[in-house]
Amino acid sequence: MKFVILACLAAVAVAAPRPQDEIAEVLRDERQDAGDGNFNYAFETSNGIVVSAVGTPGAEGQSNIEGSFSFVLPDGVNAEVRYIADENGYRPESELLPTPYPLPDHAIRQIAIAEQQRAEGITFE
Repeated sequence: MKFVILACLAAVAVAAPRPQDEIAEVLRDERQDAGDGNFNYAFETSNGIVVSAVGTPGAEGQSNIEGSFSFVLPDGVNAEVRYIADENGYRPESELLPTPYPLPDHAIRQIAIAEQQRAEGITFE
């Protein structure tokens, strides 16, 4: 769900109206691939898009990637997302992403009781 929201935010940022004569130029484009699963890349454009990532081979055959991307929102604010993608999935971090409301005290107490019961071997059918 968070990825969908993030993708929508990126699409809105990219689709924002811009003057016809403004064409983004690539300011930096660095790529390295060792061929063994280790790689990194970074690029930056004149319209404020910055992307970087480092990849390493994962223990379960996947690529582990740690990276970030940022872009300028229509109101001029710089939006940044940092992420890790590995055997535990894709985990983005950003102030842009919504967070769940804190659990109320009674819910926290119920969770603690359930954990205690589980530890004691109590089960319910």
